[in-house]
Amino acid sequence: MNHESIPECVGMIMDGNRRWAKERSLPTFEGHRRGYEKVKEVLQWVKEIGISHLIVYAFSTENWKRTQEEVGYLLDLFRLMLSKEVKRIKEEGGVIRCIGERERFPKDIQDLMVQAEAETKGGQGPTLVIALSYGGRAEILEATKRLVGKQVTHPTEKEFENELWTRDIPDPDIVIRTGGEKRLSGFLTWQSVYSELFFTDTRWPDFSKSEFQAMLSEFSNRKRNFGK
Repeated sequence: MNHESIPECVGMIMDGNRRWAKERSLPTFEGHRRGYEKVKEVLQWVKEIGISHLIVYAFSTENWKRTQEEVGYLLDLFRLMLSKEVKRIKEEGGVIRCIGERERFPKDIQDLMVQAEAETKGGQGPTLVIALSYGGRAEILEATKRLVGKQVTHPTEKEFENELWTRDIPDPDIVIRTGGEKRLSGFLTWQSVYSELFFTDTRWPDFSKSEFQAMLSEFSNRKRNFGK
């Protein structure tokens, strides 16, 4: 793959953790734990390939409806990622960004988000964007409310984008969804209009570097017209 064909930004819908665990007669939590480990692997692949941004759909606005026990376990995983992994990512020059309804999380997790972003700001490595309590419709509504509050009645696309949670983050060239479903489920609704979409039946914990590379190879052969 030549440098020109390397995507700048890849979005990941990390689906299939629970089914992966069920198929192996393992607890649901083990599927989530293995999914967390896979994120670390993929971030390394991204760095090796030269992709500058990776956006992972870690927790949607609808995921709050899951059982209290499962939500609690996921929150603990977020605490782990936003504390334990920050030092490693910082040492490797990486950057962390958190997008979504941050105010819905416990205060300690909100503080960890702020701390992780502050400690990694200015890094020259890949940016890991973690979408937490994220939903495309919620993002668009929030941006609209902010524009109304500023009394902007006829915003340009650029002005609107500046109010999105993803401001200063490039739109994804590629969106990949694992787990077999073929929909975006509210992931980057505004930003994905010209993304190349890839769907695979592979459960997220089993997603491999070779499969990722095959998708990137196909991407390099696709012609992107952007409506022209």
